[in-house]
Amino acid sequence: MIDTTLASYASVRQLEFLEALSLHGTVDKAAQALGINRRSLQRSMESLKNKSASQGWSPTHDMTRTVPEGYKVRGVSTYYDEEGKVKGQWVKSTADDSRREEQLKDFAESLAQTVQGLAKPIKPPEHKNDDLMVVIPVGDPHFGMYAWAEDAGGNFDLDLAEQLTCAAIDRLVLSGPDASAALLLNLGDMFHADNQKNTTQSGHQLDVDGRWAKVQKVGLRAMIYCMTRLLEKYPKVIFRINKGNHDGHSSYALALMLSCYFHNEPRVDVDTSSAVAWYYQFGKVLLGSSHGDTLKGKDMMSVMAADKPQAWGSSEHRYWYVGHVHHRDAKEYPGGIVEYFRTLAARDAWHQGQGYRSGRDMCLIVHHKDHGEIERHRVDIGMIE
Repeated sequence: MIDTTLASYASVRQLEFLEALSLHGTVDKAAQALGINRRSLQRSMESLKNKSASQGWSPTHDMTRTVPEGYKVRGVSTYYDEEGKVKGQWVKSTADDSRREEQLKDFAESLAQTVQGLAKPIKPPEHKNDDLMVVIPVGDPHFGMYAWAEDAGGNFDLDLAEQLTCAAIDRLVLSGPDASAALLLNLGDMFHADNQKNTTQSGHQLDVDGRWAKVQKVGLRAMIYCMTRLLEKYPKVIFRINKGNHDGHSSYALALMLSCYFHNEPRVDVDTSSAVAWYYQFGKVLLGSSHGDTLKGKDMMSVMAADKPQAWGSSEHRYWYVGHVHHRDAKEYPGGIVEYFRTLAARDAWHQGQGYRSGRDMCLIVHHKDHGEIERHRVDIGMIE
């Protein structure tokens, strides 16, 4: 029988070890079944127990009071009665600054076990139009979110997130024109939760479909598919993911993994900057992007001018592409246009209860190097659902 609390602190590999120990009964048999050294299994389990103890979980030492994610136990004082039973206990905790780095390391290691990278470059397309670039703003995909139609108005899970995203890219690639490059611009909140406890950064519990590591793997697989489809049509593919308020850590790890996967593909440029605001210039077009949870729409053009004064001066058509709010909104300010995009994800129970009723879609926007946006193609949820 697996200790479920201990398992909650395990990495993907350590969870496999726990399951093998539960199934085979002994360290020797479990190690043999896994095809690993006995000592390696023991060290991994010792590391896991030390990790859980630092969070307050070590039943053999009467430690069963865990501390929240982001904290570690600084000390435990246990009082016993005359019969040796626990009479009282004090648990002191402190912030664990190393926990975030550890989570990213565990995530990257678990993905590296299954992702081998692109073996060789993909054959480039025969046709292109150097005057055009296409941009696909991917609004808040929320991979891993779970929604039940009876309390959220629609169904949504990990499988649907992957299916809808890939289907939308398929249709947009078919309908979009030839161009010199494609920018796959993930506007943030690629993942619904940022840790295996399935909470927001502020600690609120989320409705999540699947274990955290599984969600990351499916999200990575979907983005690889999308980029591969774009590579089949466009000579160059740029990928940028903005960090959202739901996935500040895992979004950056996703960018790193995609950069590694497409390492042998010279036609791919994966941006790995952790900056909140991101910019890209194409001829007289200047694009800015952010998730939208920090910068306000009314301030974005002035921020762009301050951050990129030379690009601002040499451009005539300026746009900010933003997510976060899940509904469509575009407003022209002095200097350019700020546009918020919809998502393909369904509403969760909380947003349903708050009265959110926005549509769901994805767009491909065509920019001319001299004239800015000249057309756009839209995929509605009803076309791919």
